[in-house]
Amino acid sequence: MGLFSFFKKAGSKKLKEEEAKAKAEADAEAYKAKLLEDIVGSLDIDIEDLDVSLNDDVVTVKGTAGSQADKEKVVLALGNVEGISAVDDRIEVEDNTPAAVFYEVKSGDSLSKIAKAHYGDAMKYMEIFEANQPLLKDPNEIYPGQVLRIPPLDQ
Repeated sequence: MGLFSFFKKAGSKKLKEEEAKAKAEADAEAYKAKLLEDIVGSLDIDIEDLDVSLNDDVVTVKGTAGSQADKEKVVLALGNVEGISAVDDRIEVEDNTPAAVFYEVKSGDSLSKIAKAHYGDAMKYMEIFEANQPLLKDPNEIYPGQVLRIPPLDQ
């Protein structure tokens, strides 16, 4: 037993390569998390102490929202980004309004068809459109795989 000395700059580069790779991956994750935070910021929704982190394809979001609707919009904005498979929602809400139902758009769906299925009235499609503002720009532009908020009608 004892201390063995080696020339520090010679030998396998594996440790240095792995360290550089890990740093690059960590920097990439931090950069993507910042981009996701910017997406939330573009919604013009006030979330106190917003913290967005990314681990592979799972986003963790923390903070305090003024309403359940604001919380749900943030979760949907993050979850409807290509490459994101899940959102770990840790946002607290100041008021206790009922939660909306999340609905994944299927091929052939329209907001009218979704409103008919959830509310029994196709003409209530604007309720769904408005509940998903500013994520939706046009009631005719939804796509399969997109997740929408379907709020209770009494909201």
